[in-house]
Order: sequence, then structure tokens, then C-alpha cells
Amino acid sequence: MWNESLPPAASDSQLFCPLLQQMRKPSNSTKANTGLICIHGLVSGLGILENALILWVVGFRLRRRTVASVWVLNLALSDLLSTLTLPLFTFYLKSSSSWELGNPLCKIQASIFFLNMFVSAFLLATISLDRCFLITKPVWSQNHRSVAGAWKLCGLGWLWAAANTLPYFFFRSVTEKLDGRKLCYHNFALYSSSPESLDGHCKLWEAGTAISKLLLAFLFPLVIIAASYIQISLTLKTRHKQRKNSATRSITGQTDATTQNKKFYVRCLSSRCLPAATSLSTGCNQSSQLSQSFTKMVTFVVAAFVLCWAPYHIFCIIEVAVAYQPRYFRLVEAGLQIATTAAFLNPVLNPILYVFSCPSFCKRIQQSVGSVFDVVLEERGGLLTSRRNSRTPASRQRVGDATAGTLGSRGLVYTLSEGEELKKESLKRQDINST
Repeated sequence: MWNESLPPAASDSQLFCPLLQQMRKPSNSTKANTGLICIHGLVSGLGILENALILWVVGFRLRRRTVASVWVLNLALSDLLSTLTLPLFTFYLKSSSSWELGNPLCKIQASIFFLNMFVSAFLLATISLDRCFLITKPVWSQNHRSVAGAWKLCGLGWLWAAANTLPYFFFRSVTEKLDGRKLCYHNFALYSSSPESLDGHCKLWEAGTAISKLLLAFLFPLVIIAASYIQISLTLKTRHKQRKNSATRSITGQTDATTQNKKFYVRCLSSRCLPAATSLSTGCNQSSQLSQSFTKMVTFVVAAFVLCWAPYHIFCIIEVAVAYQPRYFRLVEAGLQIATTAAFLNPVLNPILYVFSCPSFCKRIQQSVGSVFDVVLEERGGLLTSRRNSRTPASRQRVGDATAGTLGSRGLVYTLSEGEELKKESLKRQDINST
């Protein structure tokens, strides 16, 4: 049974930390807020669908695996695990803030919450360092940066996060309150058998877990992120100055060479050099835009991480002070629930930021969803579309690109329909000439 409760004798003999003993007292808010429950349920369903879609697109719909896609894939996996526990928290709110799902689910829900916190912090710091090395040490990055190395780093990040989550798994338990409701919270007195050392034991664990969360899952990653982007900014400014100075020297000292280059460009404009130069500049612009889009996406995700997790860490530190200043207990009791809800919003916001900060990502999702409907509506036994029209938008785009590229190699740009019309006209002329 999930809802096993301790008998009164066992409950009375059980040790509780002073903070948990205060939390066991009856509170004023016992009624469930229907509006809050509905909003929380909708957000839970939306978060699961969003992250599942992102995970499917990045994991299965990309043609080529890159280092950046590995980072996003692991972030989406962590967010999906976190959003899968949101319905449990919704049921907790529906049950008048009483945990009726048993001790195992209490441990699992809390462990996934903290696992997502540590993994997200590790990945965001790693992504920022990756961006920094790409800008400051491009040659080193080209020689050592690989998809396999990114997977190894992500594996280390998951192991590191799991190790930091272990204390919360062991100390999380269901505690029955004095009014009969159940509380899913950490009880640091579970493995303490001496009432004399209980107070010091509880203070040590409460302070240790709060400070470790603050440092390892918030402050240290933020320092790495800030230092990386400061270094990127300084490097780009230095390179801009160097390019400006070299351009000035080349303009003042090489007038004749510039005149010859102009003549060469004029000859290229009248010959077939233009398509190659245009394609080269277009490729450079596209790669620059993709890099800028990914950098913008990372910036938005980092900002959402800070805004969603900062209140939680602040109230965790205030909670430690309750042992020395009991007057802060009511503030922590009300504020920590709101801060935890804000932290739960982070994995729900990330997929939205992926889409709106990177337009190409949104197009990839639209193509993926369109291909799904193409397969579903394919006529194999009496559905809507015929087999000859069942090609996905991506395949049709590849055919159009290939045709346009073949015709464009002769200096002309035709679409697929125009090419077919020209072929038909040539066949008609041949028939007329033969007759």
C-alpha cells in the first residue's frame, strides 16, 4: 500500500528536527485552491508535451549530430524528467497539501527535482565554457572538440548530479502532521539515535545541504558562465580592433593593389565567378546567424535559470536561519512553496525559449510535425493522401534544392515546376521537327 501511516506509538517515539517539528503543527491553509490546481495541471501537461517534442526533434529528427545538439538533448532530457513529476505535485495540492502517494514516490519526486537542478547548472556552465573555447581557442577546439567528447562530459555531469542528489534521497520521508495530513520533506533525524546530539546534527545537515545547493548548483555555475561571456566579449573586442587597424594599414599602403583587385572583381562580375563568391558569402552569413542564434538561446536559458532558481536558494538560506531566529518560520513556510513552484517552471519555460530564440529550430519542429501527419494520412488502405504525394516536406525540399542546384550551375535559377515546363516544351518542339 502507498498510503501506509505510522501507528501512534511509533510516531510519538520518532525523532524530528526542530524545524520539522514546527512544520508538523496545523496550518491555517487546509483547503485546496481549485484555480491553482487547474493552472498547475495545465502547466504540467504543457511541460511534458513541450519537452517530449524537443527531445524527439533533437534526438531523432536532426540529420547530423553536433556538439550543440548534444547539450540541448541532455537539457531536454533533464527537463522532461522534472516535468514528469509535476502531476505528483498537482495531486499533492489537490489533496489539501497532503502527500497521499507514499514514501517511495516522495523520495523519487524529490530526487528528480534536485537531479534536474544539478544537471541544469552543470550543463549551462559547460555550454558557456564550450562557447568560450570556440572563440578564444579556435584551433584547440577544432582539434579536441567532438560529439563523443560532449557525450562523455554529459555522462560525467549526470554522475556528478546523482552523487549530489543522494543525501536528499536518503533523508526524504513522509511525516505525519498533527492534523492528520502528510508532509513530504527531508527529515535529518532519521539516522540519529541520540536525542542529546539531535539539535547539532540537524543544524549541521540543514546548513550543509542548503550551502552546497547554493554553491554547486547556483553560484559556482554562474561564476563560470559570467567569466566565460566576459572573456568572449574581451576577445571579440580585441579582434575587432586588430581587424580595424589592419584594414587601415592595407588601405593606406596598398592603393595599387586595390585598383588591381577592383579590375579583377569587374571581370568576375562579367564571368562565372559571381555564383561562387555569392555562395561563399551566403554560407558564411548562415553559419554566423546559426552561431548567433545558439548564443542567444543560451543567454535566454541562463536568464530563465537564474530567475527561476534564485528565489528557491534564497529561501533555503533563510530556512537555515530559522534555527537561530524562529520568527522567520512563517516567512519561510509561505515563501518556500512559491519559490519551489517558480523552480518547477524552469523546465517548462526552456522549450519555449528554444523555439522563440532560434527560428530555424521552430522550422525544424514544423517540418517534423508535418512529416508525422504525412505518414499518418498516407493512403495505405484507404486514408487521405496517395502514395505518390506521401513524401515529407523535407524530402520535397531536398528534391527542389537538387533541381535548382543543377539548373543553377549553368548560371540560371529555375524552380522545379519551371524545369518541367521547359522539358515539356523541348519535347513538343522535337515532335514538331520530326513531323
